Amino acid sequence: MRQTIQQRGIMGRRGLIGAGGLLAAPALAQAPWPAGQTVAVVVPYAPGGASDVVGRLVTQGLSEKLGGTFVMDHKPGASTSLAARLVARARPDGLTLLLGTIATFTLTPIAFRDPGYDPLADFAHISQVCETLSVLVAHPRWPSLEAMLAAAKARPGELSYATWGVGTTAHLPMLDLMARTGTDMLHVPYNGAPPALTDTIAGRTDCMFALLAACKGHLEEGRVRGLAVPTAARPASLPAVPTFAELGIPDFIYTGWYGVQAPKATPAPIQARIGQALAEHFADPKIQAFMATQGMAPSAMGPEAAIRRIEHELPLHRRLLQRAGFKPE
Repeated sequence: MRQTIQQRGIMGRRGLIGAGGLLAAPALAQAPWPAGQTVAVVVPYAPGGASDVVGRLVTQGLSEKLGGTFVMDHKPGASTSLAARLVARARPDGLTLLLGTIATFTLTPIAFRDPGYDPLADFAHISQVCETLSVLVAHPRWPSLEAMLAAAKARPGELSYATWGVGTTAHLPMLDLMARTGTDMLHVPYNGAPPALTDTIAGRTDCMFALLAACKGHLEEGRVRGLAVPTAARPASLPAVPTFAELGIPDFIYTGWYGVQAPKATPAPIQARIGQALAEHFADPKIQAFMATQGMAPSAMGPEAAIRRIEHELPLHRRLLQRAGFKPE
């Protein structure tokens, strides 16, 4: 009788693994990940700056929520396409992720004829994690957006704006603003954001879209004036600066963003676990308060929101660059 019971037990377990395998297999497949393994979060920029701030938030949050070891792996180069290609072609086992940006998915694919990846087809877009806020700042000689735009209309091509390059998040909103307001200003591109802001402070250029984190101290000291913010509401850290909508330019919303992506064929259960962990971590009020000090804001979470954002921005950015006469390299 005891042998029969044992035999039945063995057969029952076999039945669970065999006929019931649809339930058992996913649970078994999930168990080893990511415990005991190192997950690389590939960062498409050199160490330092906002990307490291966000990268640390992502790696610390995933480590705390999921266990395992999550580390940043910096792979700068080719306008973030080097890192994107690396991740798109990585083994889809959940051990290689990308800290993607607005540049990676809606700027570089337009700026280059062949960036080496498809921004939608080659990735599992797990979630956006935060948005980066910017503000239109001007030399203090301009008292308001209205005054500066009036001068730009009266003297086409004489006023100038600084950026850190063609097709960047400093360039595209200015193209959009000029198109909406019927103005024409001279584009002065710099090799990086710091020298662009330096020359705006010095008055060698009239204005620029600057990251809030980079210009907040200069705003507080009066070295530049905040004319408007391209957000739906005034940021808590800039209560005195109006939105473009308040100044009569509705629906002018432009923010950068960071997100987490994986190779396209990464198993759905792994994607879901990463997405849930990110949503929980970035919903923490302490994390959100810290982001506010860095000029960042919460973002819509989940794959659907991430894909919608890319699908919206790709054609918008393409139209803006075409209007400026830009041709892909």
